[in-house]
Amino acid sequence: MSATLDHAVAPRPAVGLAAGRARRRRSTGTRLAMVASVVVVLFAVNVLLGSYTVTIPDFFRILGGADIPGASFIVLENKLPRAVIGLLIGVAFGIAGTVFQTMLRNPLASPDIIGISYGASAAAVTAIVLFGAAGAAVSVSALLGALLVAAAIYLVSRRGGVAGYRLILVGIGFAAVLHALVSFLITRTDLRTASEAVLWLGGSLNSSTWDRATVLAAALVVLLPAAAVLSRSLKGLELGDDAAAGLGVRVEASRLGLMAVAVALAAVATAAAGPVASVAFLSGPIARRLLANRPSPAMAALVGAVIVLGADFIAANLIPGTSLPVGVLTGALGAPFLLWLLATANRSGQGG
Repeated sequence: MSATLDHAVAPRPAVGLAAGRARRRRSTGTRLAMVASVVVVLFAVNVLLGSYTVTIPDFFRILGGADIPGASFIVLENKLPRAVIGLLIGVAFGIAGTVFQTMLRNPLASPDIIGISYGASAAAVTAIVLFGAAGAAVSVSALLGALLVAAAIYLVSRRGGVAGYRLILVGIGFAAVLHALVSFLITRTDLRTASEAVLWLGGSLNSSTWDRATVLAAALVVLLPAAAVLSRSLKGLELGDDAAAGLGVRVEASRLGLMAVAVALAAVATAAAGPVASVAFLSGPIARRLLANRPSPAMAALVGAVIVLGADFIAANLIPGTSLPVGVLTGALGAPFLLWLLATANRSGQGG
């Protein structure tokens, strides 16, 4: 009888563990669905409301091919591509930020802090000031600049293995040099060219077009599946190199692959809309808090989209007759968040 009872009781811990995992998966799915619903609402708000409002029936009539004077052009050539690019760059920056922060185990390890976005900015401003570039040429320059600076940061910091703190410090050093280069170039050019450079540096969706949206979407079709596959090793890397290796993770290969995808995501987003500040920095930590301190590139992608779409709607309508760059709003969010992060880290004994 006793043996029978022992046999019946033994599986209970395993059953309880499986039930706990199932509850966590359901909770995660529910929260992802809620944030995705917010993204859908904000996307609709950006397209339908603002300085020019469109009714829902008219919107679907326009999508169906109806020509409504004024409304058709504004929706199809202004509001819709702007909202699409805002959504896509939010997803790209969100994933890029959380990959860097989780992999290097530091909330400061986001592309806009460790120099990658500054690489894009420096290359774009150089193209504008020295070569008179505009449009697609500026975007291509930004893309190449981000990739080159990311490669340089990796090569300089990989001596003895890429440690998180080393890569962050090297990246901050690169960012300082590139920021000085951008400032020098702007002060040495004429007023018109300088204003164009400063406008691009603000990170703006004002010049969104379907061409840019198509290129960005095509890049994400390739990069998002790659990020999903490579992100499987993130949990191991977050435990540290030795623990990850003990779990069977190929540490250097996984880190290099994740860095390449994250840099490419940040680079194509920056090329499409300029260096929209703080989105990559904010998305990962907010996503973690929504999921009880668990890293999730999917949640970070949705949070990034919420930040960009919400900030762009406010920036476009805050001052009547003026559409501010979205980077002005997102940058304003990043500063107090950084101060809060430092204050809470010091209280918990993690600060410097």
